[in-house]
Amino acid sequence: MKKVLLSVAAMLMAGATFAQVKFGVVAGPQFSSQTYKINGDKETSDLLTGLRAGVTVDLPLADEFYIQPSLLYSGKGGKEKINNLTLKERIHYLQLPINFMFKPEVGAGNLYLGAGPYFAMGLGGKSEAIVGGNVISSDIDWDDYRKRFDAGANLQFGYELPMGFNFGLYADLGLVNIRQNGDSDNSRRNTSFGVTAGYKFGGR
Repeated sequence: MKKVLLSVAAMLMAGATFAQVKFGVVAGPQFSSQTYKINGDKETSDLLTGLRAGVTVDLPLADEFYIQPSLLYSGKGGKEKINNLTLKERIHYLQLPINFMFKPEVGAGNLYLGAGPYFAMGLGGKSEAIVGGNVISSDIDWDDYRKRFDAGANLQFGYELPMGFNFGLYADLGLVNIRQNGDSDNSRRNTSFGVTAGYKFGGR
């Protein structure tokens, strides 16, 4: 699946050379949590701070409308406290969002609104148990513990300045149960949101 994501990203980037496009870089803090069920009881973990960063391409469809594929590093996970025990899980993803963008001119720049699916592949990660200052850490087990593949929906909202700088907000809603051997009553899904700043170059 990792090869598929990279191949799709490469094709989208290659297709961009045949049209007037804008390339960009984005980065910003990401605040993530995990919603999980254990025997049907639903809980949401505390937020964990990570990083989301990568490259984007704006492919014009019509006036003010674009398709925007991106290739991002995305750090997700969650934190839980049970009495004097703290549990942390951090997963590093290679993420490919494909957003449909609307960019009306507002003032000197452009407002942007985007929505679409994302697909992600786990690159690695760690789980930690912290008790009384003692830390027990282990790598994420992709065979028995977590699924590598994740997918869901994402939304974004922001503003682009005419000189290329942009800033905004985004949210990702995971729709895949990433728990190995999970079911409707035993599941775990990623949710995240954050702020982003970037720069666009090329195009008009």
